[in-house]
Amino acid sequence: MEKAVVFFCAITALSLGMACGDSGGRTAAHEQGIGTSCATDTDCSDENACITGVAGGYCAPRGCAHHHDCPRGSSCVTHGDGQNYCFLSCQNKSTCNLDRSADVEANCSSNVTFTEETTVKACVPPSSGE
Repeated sequence: MEKAVVFFCAITALSLGMACGDSGGRTAAHEQGIGTSCATDTDCSDENACITGVAGGYCAPRGCAHHHDCPRGSSCVTHGDGQNYCFLSCQNKSTCNLDRSADVEANCSSNVTFTEETTVKACVPPSSGE
């Protein structure tokens, strides 16, 4: 039974780009600040740009072409501004909001344009309404 659990964890971790036993669901992508709120690029870590036009902004690396270009725990998404960014990957909403306040919560959605096929969803903040 224990081997089955380890195998399941390993398969799930590979498909989500996470490690088994990650504390609190945090991934390498979370550690690099992907998905955090921002108003300008200077609010994000050096590797990330601030995507504006969404509620609370969204820090994400710009310029990926494939999922493997993104940190573990994120996937390459084509955004409405025509650029590709690494968005947090998710299976549920709680993963999306570890570093976001309740008033700008992101949703775990499959309604995004991934640059290539994937079995995960992406964390997407709501439109800012502007």
